Amino acid sequence: MECTVRWHNGMSFLAETGSGHLVAMDGAPEAGGRNLAPRPMELLLAGTGGCTAFDIVLILKRGRQDVTGCEVKLTADRADADPKVFTRINMHFVVSGKALKADAVERAVKLSAEKYCSASIMLGKTAEITHSWEIVES
Repeated sequence: MECTVRWHNGMSFLAETGSGHLVAMDGAPEAGGRNLAPRPMELLLAGTGGCTAFDIVLILKRGRQDVTGCEVKLTADRADADPKVFTRINMHFVVSGKALKADAVERAVKLSAEKYCSASIMLGKTAEITHSWEIVES
């Protein structure tokens, strides 16, 4: 895996991923940015949410669950002093589907957290990560 990040202007950066996609990042105005794009740490959190949601949908589909939606809301706290690593992350999943089994959703969340989601397992080295979930019939 590879990625190239180039300074654009001010405190804006443009990342080009190995798969050929572009992602813009910008800093807060008080740090010289223009608030035109997400902060790098926001993208780290978003990537973690995408990683775990991907796992959960895949696990549920493979388990022949009729999943129609998966949303994860992440809230995080960071250290007060540099490096301002994440110290606490909560992930709340809202999984939608038809007659989803609660034990299947719980199992998918647990497998992602403990075995498959590289991003959250890596962040778990500095942050306490908690999970909660609910099922919405659709």
